[in-house]
Amino acid sequence: MASALVLAACGGNKDNAADTAAAAPAATDAAAPAPATDAAASTATAQPATGKTHTVNMVGDEKGYRFEPANLTIAAGDAVDFIMVSGGPHNVAFDQAAIPAAGAAQLTANIPNAAAPLTSQMMLNPNEKVTISFAGVAPGTYNYNCTPHLAMGMKGVITVQ
Repeated sequence: MASALVLAACGGNKDNAADTAAAAPAATDAAAPAPATDAAASTATAQPATGKTHTVNMVGDEKGYRFEPANLTIAAGDAVDFIMVSGGPHNVAFDQAAIPAAGAAQLTANIPNAAAPLTSQMMLNPNEKVTISFAGVAPGTYNYNCTPHLAMGMKGVITVQ
């Protein structure tokens, strides 16, 4: 809203009141209810892994930025250790639009110290890791990326069977 007022003050024509009024509804949009997955995420409880733990390395070097392996198939109940190897900072951010809706709330609950829904905290130092449990997560394909290096193609896919 403040930016709308600044823009209106700088405009210099008599339509400023209309511009300010037109910009005002955008401020109320920010207070709109959160998507259902965000609300559901707050009610889900983290579930510990009950199966095997897999490792995915997060790498940035002369060959580029990548997850190793980029594609992983796991069983329901398994966990994945995402380990920051080089080229940080790195994180793990699941693409809400490209994962099973039934898995979003539980997956968010299973990300320790999540920075945002479906997103881990940033890892800055070699050997830092986040372990994400896939216990209670619906079977399907879970696309994810590293937010800082998405434009450089740092993406991966976890298939939960």
